Amino acid sequence: MTQSNGTDTVLYECAQRVATITLNRPNKLNAFDDNQVRRLAEALRRFDTDPQAEVAILCGRGRAFSSGADVQQRQLRTREEFERLGGPQAHDANAADLLTRAVNWKPVIAAAHGYVMGLGLGLLLECDLIVAEQGTRFQVTETGRGLGGARHWGLLQSRGGGALGTEVALTGRFFTAEEALTAGIINRLAPTGQYLDVAMELAREIVKIPPLSVRATVRTRRWLMDQLSREIMMQTQPLKLYLTEDFQEAARAFAEKRPAGLFKGR
Repeated sequence: MTQSNGTDTVLYECAQRVATITLNRPNKLNAFDDNQVRRLAEALRRFDTDPQAEVAILCGRGRAFSSGADVQQRQLRTREEFERLGGPQAHDANAADLLTRAVNWKPVIAAAHGYVMGLGLGLLLECDLIVAEQGTRFQVTETGRGLGGARHWGLLQSRGGGALGTEVALTGRFFTAEEALTAGIINRLAPTGQYLDVAMELAREIVKIPPLSVRATVRTRRWLMDQLSREIMMQTQPLKLYLTEDFQEAARAFAEKRPAGLFKGR
C-alpha cells in the first residue's frame, strides 16, 4: 500500500523487501522547492530505518523524473536571502547530501523517464544504480543558469562519463539515455513504459544477496562520492556564483519565459 508522508508530494511504498519512493509533484514536473527536499529526506530516512526494506527505487510521477530546482522558489530569492543562506537552498533543505545521511547504507536505484534536469540529475547520479527509459533526456541546467556544472561534472566522471560528461557540463546541452548508456553513466536502458519493471528486476537481484555485504559496498561508494562533492564545493563555493548578475539574469529570463540577455561575466 502506498503511503503519504503527510503532504503527498513524496510517496512511500514497500513490498517484498523493495521500497518505492515516488516524487509526486507532477504539475511542477517534480521540481524541488525547499519543502520537497525536506519531504524526500524524510522518505529516505524512513527507508533507511525500515526493517522490511532492503532496496529502494526512486522514481517520478507524471512526465518527468524531475525538472530540477523550483526556480520560482529557490533561484529568485533576494540578494539578502542568498547571502544569509549561503546559496539557493534553505539550511535544512540541501539536496546535495540526501544519500550520505544514511545509517544503514541500503542501495537506491533511480528509475528515470521523461526529463532529468539540474538538481534532479544530481540526485539521479548520486543513486547507486540507474535505470532510464529509452528517450529520457538529461541536462546540467546549472551551466546555462550561471551556477556552473562542476558538481555534476564530478558526479558524471565518477560514473565513467569521460568526454561526454565534460561536454554536457560545459555546454549544458541535453543528452539522451542512449548516450548515457554508451558512456557507462547508466546501468540499464528500459523499453518505453517499462523503466519501473526493469528497476524492479534489478532490485530483486540485489535482495537475493546478503544485505550487509551489499551495504558495505554502498557505504564505500557513497563515502567516495561525498569526498568528491566536498572537494568540488571547496573549489566553487568561494566563487558565490549565486550572487552574480549573470545568474540573476538567467533565472529571471527562465521565469519570464524569454531569452536571456547578454551575459557580462560578473
